[in-house]
Amino acid sequence: MQLNPYLTFPGNAAEAMAFYAEVLGGSVQSMSFKESGMDVDGVMHAALETPTGFHLYASDQLPGMGPDLVPGNNIQISISGDDADAMRGFWEGLRDGGQVVMPLEKQMWGDLYGLLTDKFGISWHINIAGDAAGA
Repeated sequence: MQLNPYLTFPGNAAEAMAFYAEVLGGSVQSMSFKESGMDVDGVMHAALETPTGFHLYASDQLPGMGPDLVPGNNIQISISGDDADAMRGFWEGLRDGGQVVMPLEKQMWGDLYGLLTDKFGISWHINIAGDAAGA
């Protein structure tokens, strides 16, 4: 398992991730909203893995896809892994008293994924690897 910072941007995620890759090393893998079948511009998901083992994820936020972005609330946390029981436990615990933004469901990339905001206002992305999730 790994715990990953997840940054949200108002339309400049590609530029920001390119900058972080230049500074921290590594290369960015990304998928646009258009590549996922949506008719909007922007980065749906970008991942940077550095030679030192850092992981940084990011996306652009679409209107209505969460609270208005202001410095400080554009940071989210992503947990990914293949221990399905533990990952489901994290999901259940974090959603207690919180709000599910996107249910934990099978996604086009083959994994189970969900997004929620916990009772303290922190956004969490949970991704269970396809093989482990039985997806």
